[in-house]
Amino acid sequence: MSLFKKNPFGHYLFLKLWLIRIAGLMTHRRFKGFNDLQIHGSEILKNLPEKNVLFVSNHQTYFADVAAMLHVFNASLSGRDDSIKNVGYLWRPKLNIYFVAAKETMKAGLLPKILAYAGSVSIERTWREKGKEVNKQVKMSDVSNITKALNDGWVITFPQGTTKPWRPIRRGTAHIIKKNKPVVVPIVIDGFRRSFDKKGIRIKKRGILQSMEIKPPLDIDYENDTMDEIVEKLEYAIEQHPSFLKVIPTSAIQSEEELNKEREWRY
Repeated sequence: MSLFKKNPFGHYLFLKLWLIRIAGLMTHRRFKGFNDLQIHGSEILKNLPEKNVLFVSNHQTYFADVAAMLHVFNASLSGRDDSIKNVGYLWRPKLNIYFVAAKETMKAGLLPKILAYAGSVSIERTWREKGKEVNKQVKMSDVSNITKALNDGWVITFPQGTTKPWRPIRRGTAHIIKKNKPVVVPIVIDGFRRSFDKKGIRIKKRGILQSMEIKPPLDIDYENDTMDEIVEKLEYAIEQHPSFLKVIPTSAIQSEEELNKEREWRY
């Protein structure tokens, strides 16, 4: 690899490679040590195209969710099935994996800035800013940057735009899907909210069973499916459709709400 080769965002791939290696070594025990990450469906990753793949997932922490996915993606591409045992897969990671994140979050400190260089596509949130509800226009440059990332490789996005469960899917994700026609792969995660703080940096509790289920690509008719139909498909795929609340015990929902309030207070 050339020392001066860059990705479409102007980031040096050699530097990105070492950032991923170092960050991967630092975070591995969070998913295979302090806690146990149970993985299902990682074989799906091996059959995906090299680019124009959009991963959609529910969201539980700012950074731990993405870190776990990068471990699982690279481990699977290195021949492991539902396992991140042995960090040798970090030596030759896939360098064209990106994740969509709020620009405000990725500028808040040195660590987020380092993670941003490792693969963030930073966007300005149109619905929330500095902890307050806002209503801003979507920046076309943000949409263009996501398209640029899809044209180069894989992109991870959290279409609810928040770490709180059962929030509505943002229609911007459906717009991205209609525009770029990517392979859309749903991911459902659990356990991260209990094991990490809201940022996903501090370990809050050890011995937590974490899970990640990678589902088959969604069947989407890019030409004829409406925005609302795509949104509904995403809600069901990442198990955040309101109908799921009808089969979850009230006590479990209350427990989640109390945990959310505690995390917000700590944050």
